[in-house]
Order: sequence, then structure tokens, then C-alpha cells
Amino acid sequence: MRICSLLPSATEVIALLGLSDALVGISHECDYPPSVKHVPIMVEPMISPHGLASADTDRKVGQLVASGQRLYRLKDDLLRQAQPDLILSQDLCHICAITPDQLHDALCSMPRQPTVLTLNPGTVHDVIDDVVRIGDAAGRSAEGHRLATQLRDRLDAILTRVQDISDRPRVVCIEWLSPLYAAGHWVPEMIQLAGGQDVLAQPGSPSRIVTWDEVQSAAPDILIVMPCGFSIDQTQTELFRMRQQPGQWSLSSNLAQHTFLVDASSHFSRPGPRLIDGIELLAAILHPSDHEHIHESMACRLGPLPIHQHP
Repeated sequence: MRICSLLPSATEVIALLGLSDALVGISHECDYPPSVKHVPIMVEPMISPHGLASADTDRKVGQLVASGQRLYRLKDDLLRQAQPDLILSQDLCHICAITPDQLHDALCSMPRQPTVLTLNPGTVHDVIDDVVRIGDAAGRSAEGHRLATQLRDRLDAILTRVQDISDRPRVVCIEWLSPLYAAGHWVPEMIQLAGGQDVLAQPGSPSRIVTWDEVQSAAPDILIVMPCGFSIDQTQTELFRMRQQPGQWSLSSNLAQHTFLVDASSHFSRPGPRLIDGIELLAAILHPSDHEHIHESMACRLGPLPIHQHP
């Protein structure tokens, strides 16, 4: 079986199924686990993913979309040379990966048509079900079912832990900083499963633009900042930039004290097995225990606000 995975989340599943050696192509974002780093990259972004502020990235994406250009280039020649038996793709977010139309155009030029599995999860349970679908398509059905069972068991353990907690913190999750986006899709469900209530989004709803006034008016107990694809270091750098520019940041000192930065690229942005890690992390943030320690690589509190910010 020769597999080309154009999704980071699907690549992680393939690796967990013991099929890293079967990968003949991945996307530029497939950076986990380390065992896949030697695999040829079949997709490259038209916008450099490094060093740009959120507003700059948003502007460049808008310019490309408005001009009818694509955000990613599929290396058709490499794909043909790889001769995959199975291609894993998605139809959930055209900002995050190549479009189905791009893949279709490439497939038309291939002498032998591979199987294409298109993933479109909207919920955490959809993500777990996709593990089974990937296992079936990759000829590892038993392993896929076993992995899905392990993920469901971990999810059940979280639900058991929080089921008798009556105090459900009010939570807002920020998915992008400029413009400001409230996280949608599976993130509100993750908050719910972790024993909280998302006060700006419903499970399965799309991400949407909000204002800082909306965030404050929602009166969250906890604010979680998780810019899509960002590490904590990237988020800290971005917030530092914003907090030096009047009008770019509006957060009360009280809410700032209850703001957490989390590793979005590992635990929230990608609809794969590590979403369960994200729910476990959220449960630890929302319902802290003396027996649990949140490692700084996974989440940290926001630092002190500049003195010019409003109280």
C-alpha cells in the first residue's frame, strides 16, 4: 500500500496505525510525528507560513482569493511519480489545504487512479469515526477500530471526571487574532466535553469574526487563545506585537488574569487523535486539580498587561 496524505491529522493516524513507511507523499504541514519528516512533500503554500503577523496573513489570503488564485500548489509531477494507491484529502476548509478541484485535476493526468478518501469531520466523534475509515481504506481495519476504541475510552474517562461538576465555567476560545475569530467546528464541543460552556459558539458552528467588545460582553470566566496552527511561542509573539499597538488589543485586566495560551497546532487546529489530548488539557484548565500539572509546552497563562490598558 502506497499512501499519500495531504492532511496533518490523517498523517498522524497513518503513523499510529504503523504505516509511516507506506507514506509516499505528505503536505507541508505534516510535521508530526517525527517518523514522517523524511517523506516527500507534495503540497506547498503560496504564502510563507513563517514570520507573518495574523493581519498580514489574512490580508495576503484575501488578496489571493479575490484574484482567483489558489492558496496552495500541488506538485502534480511528484504525485504522479509516487503512484499512490490511496490519497487522503479533505473538504472542510479550503483555507487550510488544497481544494478537491485541485486534486481532481491532478488525478485526471494519472495513468492509474488511486482511491481517494475525503474527510470532512464536524465533531469530535466524527474525528474518531474517521480513524476507522482511514484504517479500513489503508488495509488496517483492526488497528483502526482498536485505536478508535482507545480514543473513545479516554473521552469516556474525561466525561466521568466532569459529569458531577455543577460549576461549568463560561469560556471563550479565540481562533485567530487579527481579525478576531471565535473558534467553531469541534472546539465548542471540546469545551462542552471538558466540563465548560462556550458562550460565543455552538458545537458544529463555523468559526466567526467577533469583536473584543463581544468577548467582554459574553462575560467569560476563562479566555483561551488558540490561533489556528500556532504554537504557544508564536501566539506570545503575536500578542506582544498587538499589545504594543493602541487599538489592537482590548482586554480587561481581570479577564487577562484568566486567559490561557494553548498549543493550537498540536491539540486544537487539526481534527485528529490529538484532539483528545486537547480535551484532557481543557478539563485540567477548567477544573484544576492538585494532582495534575499542566506542562508549559501545552498551555500557559497570559503575562501581565501593559500599563496603558484599561482596568
